[in-house]
Amino acid sequence: MFEDIELIVYDFDGVMTDNRVMVDQNGNESIMANRGDGYGVGMIRKLGIEQVILSTEVNPVVEMRAKKLNLEVIHGVSDKKETLEKFCEEKSVSLNKVMYLGNDINDIDAMKCVGIKGAPKDAEPEILEIADWISGKNGGYGVVRELARLLTNERCK
Repeated sequence: MFEDIELIVYDFDGVMTDNRVMVDQNGNESIMANRGDGYGVGMIRKLGIEQVILSTEVNPVVEMRAKKLNLEVIHGVSDKKETLEKFCEEKSVSLNKVMYLGNDINDIDAMKCVGIKGAPKDAEPEILEIADWISGKNGGYGVVRELARLLTNERCK
């Protein structure tokens, strides 16, 4: 199932985070991210698989985390499916060679147009229903690292 993946698309909130946000008295938002997921991004990169974060979130924290992980990011989008289709066309990547990791209702349309659909175990029921692969981890607690181990094992047989 995973051997043909050329691109992994990550939703940010709920996949790379636990979907919670901290807001201080000045309205500044921050998140918690799993360092193991960051390491997993590096493991996947070594396999030659492209990765991108696709998020509706406009907060610059998404861009800052992507920069830290050296990942391309598209955030502040309203239509994930349309944005994903355009991105794949620009990169000459077939949608059936894309894995999308999502957790919420706004990921459904984009997930339905790709080859492999993945989700954290605490994703919304509608996402879990269409997922081809469900992590044993909740969002923000090692989903990407778990996927990296799985891909490494699959590709290094």
